Amino acid sequence: MKLIVKAAAVGFAVLALGACNKHSAAGDNVVANADATADNVEAAAQNTASNITAAADNKADAIRAAGENKAEKADNAAKADKNGAATSTTNTTTKTETKKK
Repeated sequence: MKLIVKAAAVGFAVLALGACNKHSAAGDNVVANADATADNVEAAAQNTASNITAAADNKADAIRAAGENKAEKADNAAKADKNGAATSTTNTTTKTETKKK
């Protein structure tokens, strides 16, 4: 996209250079306006690309952070299970029942 915009800007610039001293004041004004428009389109494309890149970077950072949080929770859960199994005591009682005949 940026390449197309730059090609258009170069095309306008070539037209402007080729048209030097061939236009009236009104024609020169048209060329100047075309140049300004091309510059604005190019700047907008650059801003859009920058915004898209920034949004993608932010989303990637959020995904990484979420992964780190999940990993930490999993590690903590595994440690708790390991510690709980080592320190817990088993209370079993055996109940003997006798049946009356």
